[in-house]
Amino acid sequence: MMRQFELVERVKRYLPDADEDLLNRAYVYAMRAHGSQKRASGDPYFSHPLEVAAILTDLHVDEQTIAAAILHDMIEDTGTTRHDIESRFGENIAALVEGLTKLKKLDLVSKKAAQAENLRKLLLAVAADVRVLLVKLADRLHNMRTLHYVPPDKRARIAEETLEIYAPLAGRIGMQDMRDELEDISFRVLMPDAHLMMSKRLESLRSRAEGLIGIIETDLRAKLSANGIAGEIKGREKRLYSIWRKMERKSISFEQLSDIFAFRVIVGTVEECYQALGIIHQAWRFVPGRFKDYISTPKQNDYRSLHTTVLGPKHQRVELQIRTRGMDEVAEFGIAAHAAYKEGLVSADALAGTSKAYAWLRRTIELLAEGDNPEEFLEHTKLELFQDQVFCFTPKGLLIALPRGANAIDFAYAVHTDIGNNAVGCRINGRNAPLISELSNGDQVEILTTEGQVPPSAWEGLVATGKARSAIRRATREAVRRQFVGLGRRIVERAFQRAGKTYSEEKLIAALPRLARQTLDDVLTAVGRGEMYSGDVIKAVFPDFREEVAKAAAPGTGAGWFGVQGADKLKFKVPGQESAAGSIPIRGLSDDLPVRFAPGGGAVPGDRIVGILTPGEGITIYPIQSPALIAYDEEPWRWLDVRWDVDEHDPRRFWAQLIVSVINEPGSLAAIAQVIADTDANIDNIAMRAKTADFREMVLDIEVWDLKHLNAIISELRTKPVVANVERVIG
Repeated sequence: MMRQFELVERVKRYLPDADEDLLNRAYVYAMRAHGSQKRASGDPYFSHPLEVAAILTDLHVDEQTIAAAILHDMIEDTGTTRHDIESRFGENIAALVEGLTKLKKLDLVSKKAAQAENLRKLLLAVAADVRVLLVKLADRLHNMRTLHYVPPDKRARIAEETLEIYAPLAGRIGMQDMRDELEDISFRVLMPDAHLMMSKRLESLRSRAEGLIGIIETDLRAKLSANGIAGEIKGREKRLYSIWRKMERKSISFEQLSDIFAFRVIVGTVEECYQALGIIHQAWRFVPGRFKDYISTPKQNDYRSLHTTVLGPKHQRVELQIRTRGMDEVAEFGIAAHAAYKEGLVSADALAGTSKAYAWLRRTIELLAEGDNPEEFLEHTKLELFQDQVFCFTPKGLLIALPRGANAIDFAYAVHTDIGNNAVGCRINGRNAPLISELSNGDQVEILTTEGQVPPSAWEGLVATGKARSAIRRATREAVRRQFVGLGRRIVERAFQRAGKTYSEEKLIAALPRLARQTLDDVLTAVGRGEMYSGDVIKAVFPDFREEVAKAAAPGTGAGWFGVQGADKLKFKVPGQESAAGSIPIRGLSDDLPVRFAPGGGAVPGDRIVGILTPGEGITIYPIQSPALIAYDEEPWRWLDVRWDVDEHDPRRFWAQLIVSVINEPGSLAAIAQVIADTDANIDNIAMRAKTADFREMVLDIEVWDLKHLNAIISELRTKPVVANVERVIG
């Protein structure tokens, strides 16, 4: 276990003016608080926070971060409180430690939900101070290094969480070495056979390429030196999990990989980076499609470098990364190496203003935290983090970074949520294209929009980014809620009319406490969803109102009134018997109400109709003669009086179903189809089934304007010699 003076010495090597007293006090306080606690390995528990602090000294972080690392498990695993830490070490360190503390006694239904809430808490703390993430990643790295002491079932869960969340987080803030180690340990735990196989193949390749690597390094150094560039050459070997992931993603074999061994060329200035690139391309042949300029277009995690692949000595493919020393430091340590951070205690806003990686992280956290349930939050976080990237441009040249596999819908939401919600089409590189088109590096994307659109819920399964998925879910929920609010308002208005009262939103708002709802829309939504009866709303507004209770009659009998189940009754007229002024107008499936038509044959304008309210789903419209209505005889509160409200200026077709018996001979189907076409109807679906050897039965789903149009089609079909019988299906 590292001793007190050793920790101080490690910090003072890179931070000569470090606050020794702070480090000493944190060391002693944590050691006493953890006392005789043991880790799964049997080591003193205090050895863990010390190792976390040691990892962070390699990143050259400030002494407050080191102190927070030493104290990071105090609130969670000892009797220490935030107040105790704040009184001894100050507000900054107390906030860091609290941000690293898991939530206790979560009232959640699953471990997944608890994991999500703890992750949400961590990320919100990270948005305020990135040092929380640095300590958390160092904490996770040491836990992964000692994972073999943990029981196997828990070991797999921790490794999966690391691979899905913490390793990508490290990559997103540029800490690539840490990401690689986290991924490799997780890979070994989760896929031991694949890890062993890859290790053996890499060792075999390493032994064969040993001499060649020396030749390439010598040649590179000589060519740069001959042109006056004093470059440092570093060999790099691709990590096992990176190799495995690339093989899986590109469906290629180990032998087809060209970048297992690569070389970093470290030069003094940006100008020398491009000079070195020219020298290398003149000396060795460049492999087309393998050049990337991350200096002019840095990655989202602040990574900057030139990448190229050439055919080097003995026609061996060689990958080269050319960068300055400052770029190399950022590539190795990520945000911990950022100039603004190294200057001392900078604010989160200042760091976000100078670091793309941290600015991206804060924006992502803000989007993820917008009210989704825990499982959705976890899903969206994984979508945002665990992806490689493509870079696309708006028509004005704004760079948009997206995960690989993203489409134009993702692009639209990345630009702005309103653009995504209103998107109706796109142009990619000047050509019209579907919104689901997958994007490639360098694409210029223009999104076409129309005001008032609602994104289809099916988009949720097509997008690749958490932001787009979250926004689509939110827009869909809001659209459904608006529909239920509209339905609830109409139901309540009709209920007030039947009770002889004047509908007033002001009176409804005053009655909200009695209805146990916070807003008027909450009440209307509950009524529209069938979760609250309109009679209860009237009783809340007019407590002294005595409702007339009448004998319930079977639906459709014309008896006049229905009683509503419950202690207090509110009278409803028999559906179809009430005046049009008191009924709810129905236009169609695209109306602003949650309306659907009976599944067994639909309904068309001209039919006498009734609405059945299904809690949580809305209204189902049935023709009054539908036999399915018998099932609702004992639930009169679900019956709604509805009427057609067809807009003459916006005609639309409605679905109906016919069963047509035809003679089994050539041309029968053509004759039926010709009638449908001649009568200005449309066949939506058709099914054939054998009735007898001489007859076939066709089930036709057709779209018609109204009942008169449907009856005309039936009459015309019956005149055809091949038709034996035609019946309309009424479900």
